[in-house]
Amino acid sequence: MSYFFQLVVSGIVVGSIYALAALGLVLVYKSSRVLNVAHGQIIAAGAFITYYLTVDLHIPIFFSFIASMIITFFIGMAIERIFLRRLIGEPIISVIMVTIGLMYILDGVIYLTPFGTENFSFPVFLPQAPLEFAGVSISWTQLLGVIITIILIGAFSWFFKKSTVGISMRAVSDDQLGSMSVGISVPTVFGLAWATAGLSAAAAGCIIGNITGLNFETLHAFGIVVLPVVILGGLDSILGAVVAGIIMGLIQQFASGYLDGNWGLSGTGEVLPYIILLFILLFKPHGLFGIHEIERV
Repeated sequence: MSYFFQLVVSGIVVGSIYALAALGLVLVYKSSRVLNVAHGQIIAAGAFITYYLTVDLHIPIFFSFIASMIITFFIGMAIERIFLRRLIGEPIISVIMVTIGLMYILDGVIYLTPFGTENFSFPVFLPQAPLEFAGVSISWTQLLGVIITIILIGAFSWFFKKSTVGISMRAVSDDQLGSMSVGISVPTVFGLAWATAGLSAAAAGCIIGNITGLNFETLHAFGIVVLPVVILGGLDSILGAVVAGIIMGLIQQFASGYLDGNWGLSGTGEVLPYIILLFILLFKPHGLFGIHEIERV
């Protein structure tokens, strides 16, 4: 029984990271209806910025973590301002193609640095002995990652529901022309959405890097890995990202723990989310919490 609960704990840890990584995709899509294919590269950039500030500039990791989120906030804003603002009103496929090109540009930039080809790890700053209770263990790094994820997701939820800017972003998501008619600046909202997504990506990258180590391939792959999460939860739902992240995390851990361990299979934890994605697209394409819009012509 303790093995079952250990898988549950591991699934919640993995799922909370998925939720935070998916949050950036949801934020951009929720306000601008654009799927940011380059999200994984921004996640990696946030993690490496934190590492550089901590190791090379000798800034305490807590302040490096905050600074990296601020830096990626402005990186996200710059990406929107330079590459995407000119495409407002253009077909969505054009915008998606630009984000694909941006993904390869960021890949090239990072591969020009040592971070693109080598493995790194953050300095140890937490106790190494795991916490144990009733035969279930969790490392301090995992626990801290879950706590930070809960705080950030709660903050983003409050931001969208209560703040003036968050309400403006929701309004733009629902009706751009109607929002412009009441004085909301749609380009400004798009810029803030990309900036906020960059901030959440940096947080996700730092947490992933602390748990798995800093490897560019692993970090930027999260931009693709979380696609089943955001589609399961609904591309425009923050709550959906959280619930779907936990569901996917649990499914992966149970598949790896029971199917791979007992049936001699291999890689089911990596494949199963995409199988679920296919069924979701077939039977509930708007996800668990996505909004099904009906267009009248």
